[in-house]
Amino acid sequence: RRVETVFRIHRFWGYVSIVANGVAGLYCLAAWKWTRLRGRPVWIVTAIAEIAILVQVALGVTLVAGDKGYAKSVPRFHMFYGFLAFITVGLAYQYRTQMRGRAEMFYGLVGLFIMGLGIRAVMQVS
Repeated sequence: RRVETVFRIHRFWGYVSIVANGVAGLYCLAAWKWTRLRGRPVWIVTAIAEIAILVQVALGVTLVAGDKGYAKSVPRFHMFYGFLAFITVGLAYQYRTQMRGRAEMFYGLVGLFIMGLGIRAVMQVS
């Protein structure tokens, strides 16, 4: 079934997005501390990590919309953490201009926060 395939991708991609956001968060914090690390690569890694979490949320929404039985079997906090990660990406983008001079620190903390949300979401279904 298609739902099973989407579920397997969602389960795998969850770990990908957790690791990506952790790496991006640590890289951003390192770039904030050591200016020689700053530049375009920081923002490429951050964008990839944030896109990864948005893809993960889209997969989760597809699962819930495609199979009503799945929606009933998933803990509500699992979906809450996904929704919160989605909102966090949007809020981080919204506040980016106000963090001039501290953007790397801000996105580093955002990346680690999203990683934590992903870990909590995985723990809800394990």
